[in-house]
Amino acid sequence: MTDPVSLNDYYEKTKIPLRLSCVTKSGWPMVLSLWYLFEDGVLYCATPQNARVVTYLQAEPRCAFEIAADTPPYCGVRGQALAAIDDQRGIEILERLLVRYTGNIDNSLAQNLLTRAVPEVAIQLVPQRIHTWNFTNRMAASSALQNDKICPA
Repeated sequence: MTDPVSLNDYYEKTKIPLRLSCVTKSGWPMVLSLWYLFEDGVLYCATPQNARVVTYLQAEPRCAFEIAADTPPYCGVRGQALAAIDDQRGIEILERLLVRYTGNIDNSLAQNLLTRAVPEVAIQLVPQRIHTWNFTNRMAASSALQNDKICPA
């Protein structure tokens, strides 16, 4: 059975994209997936400076996020956050994300992302409210459970 881990461990060990929800200029919500890393209570993502999400978050920094896999047992973290755009740390955060998700920066994907003409910016998400869920016990009888999956406490 999957043992619950601390929230910090969950952020660190779960290497799936974060789903970020923000409000567009039209007032409609939008959801996008971004790689993330967690440091000192802040979730960091990177994106090109000209990405629409940058404009949306600058206009309305209140947003929501979710980190949850699509496979059983269903568990994860969701919350509300305040976003800020950091023009200075984009490449640093992107390099760290590449190491986290691909293992290094010596691959074609990393080189493609690191040499784009458009500068990268960091998105800082400061959680304001956090909710965790873990349906491992409820799903214990299911043969579809992945025993190596980690879930938040």
